[in-house]
Amino acid sequence: MIGRLGRYVLGSYPPAFYLPYGVSWAVGVTALFALVDPRLTGWRPDVGVVVAALTFAIDLLLMRALDDIRDLDYDREHNPGRPLPSGAVRVGDLAVLIAVGVVVVLALNAGRGIALVALAVQLGYALLVLAADRLLGWPHGDDVVTGLLVSFPVQILINLYLYAGVLHQTGLGPGWHVVPALLTAATAYLHLEFARKVTRDLRPGERSYVTVWGAERTAVISTVSAVVSVAVALAFVRPWESSPWGWLVVLPLGFVVSGADAFWRRRAVRWPVLPPALFLLSSFVLYLVVALLGKDTG
Repeated sequence: MIGRLGRYVLGSYPPAFYLPYGVSWAVGVTALFALVDPRLTGWRPDVGVVVAALTFAIDLLLMRALDDIRDLDYDREHNPGRPLPSGAVRVGDLAVLIAVGVVVVLALNAGRGIALVALAVQLGYALLVLAADRLLGWPHGDDVVTGLLVSFPVQILINLYLYAGVLHQTGLGPGWHVVPALLTAATAYLHLEFARKVTRDLRPGERSYVTVWGAERTAVISTVSAVVSVAVALAFVRPWESSPWGWLVVLPLGFVVSGADAFWRRRAVRWPVLPPALFLLSSFVLYLVVALLGKDTG
């Protein structure tokens, strides 16, 4: 089983990509929550942030395994080379991975109060989505919009786990500033979610929002998501009033411009894969940079 799970990780969760992605998400969005809350000054990463980053890396692996189980029937037909449909790993192996992973991340967060509760809720919801798929066949995999609406709370809940970690670290109570921070992080993620499925030429059986909205409209929605993310961040960082370091949050839009140029001006069949990923990754990194360099000077 260990060998099969090792092959699964290399095939479906390449550490060279997912570990930096998970760590930057955990640290960057934690910094974002600290950045937009005026009650916080002098925030710096602590041991709790390290725990959150490790938790996040494991959690992303568990979410990948859950998604692969949900998509097994589809992948058998359209992506037979992936580890699960190819037989390189079994559903039972992934069930063990998920069970052990849940125990590990909950143990890592023991004693972290509300953060532990938020994590348990997020994991419970993800398992509930899997149960609805396996037992009820709902939502149908081809219904991509309903699928997004059902799955998207996982993103919100895992960001709330990071917020709960900030509250645990600082001893503060919840504040309304969590809303713009969640909106900033969520719309940044949606840019990647939509952009990676923008195409003018659907492959046979391909699941894409293009089937619902069309290629042009999906591309516009993706672009607007990124712009909204940056605009909300700017509205609360206010670099024109405080530290000019806050303007750094605008820089990731360069990757959006790059993708838009390829798709609209150069008429690429698909939105390029790399720019949306770099937009999200650089946004996370720059939240941290601005929180460290600009928070106290405003």
